[in-house]
Amino acid sequence: MTDTPVAEPATTPAPKPAKPLLPLPPLVDRLTDALGYPRLESADDQPWRGGTESWVVFLPGHGKGNAETADVAVILPELVRVLSPHLKPAVAGPAAEQALLARAGMMSLPALVFLRGDDLLGSIPRVRDWDDYLERIAAILLGPHAPSSRLQ
Repeated sequence: MTDTPVAEPATTPAPKPAKPLLPLPPLVDRLTDALGYPRLESADDQPWRGGTESWVVFLPGHGKGNAETADVAVILPELVRVLSPHLKPAVAGPAAEQALLARAGMMSLPALVFLRGDDLLGSIPRVRDWDDYLERIAAILLGPHAPSSRLQ
C-alpha cells in the first residue's frame, strides 16, 4: 500500500468583525433640534440645487466616533453667525453624507462641504483654527484671492 497524501480541506479566513457604529455626539442633534438646521436624510435632499444661495453641509462622520465631530458642531453655528447671510447651514444624515462624499471625493471627517446651485464649491475637513476657517471659506465662496473681510 502506498501513502497517498490526503488533501486538507481548504479553510477560509474568518471575516473580520465589523467595527461597531458609534453614535454622534448630542451637539450634532442640537444643530437640528435647537438651532433648526435642516437634516438632510436622503441622497436626494439637496436644497441648494437650482438656487443662488451658498450652503454649508456638515458631514459629521456617522458611526465613526471622531472626537472632532463635537468640536465642529460647536464651531459651525459660530461660523454661520459671523458669515450670515452668506451661508445656509444643514446637517447630513448617513445617506446624504455618503452621497456628498461620493461627489466630493473621500475626505477626512468631520467635514464642511460648500455648495451653490449645481456646484460643489469646496470642502474643509477636520477642525481648523478660526482664522483658517475664515480664509478657506472666503476662498471657497468668493475665489482663491478674496480677502475674508469681504464676507463679514
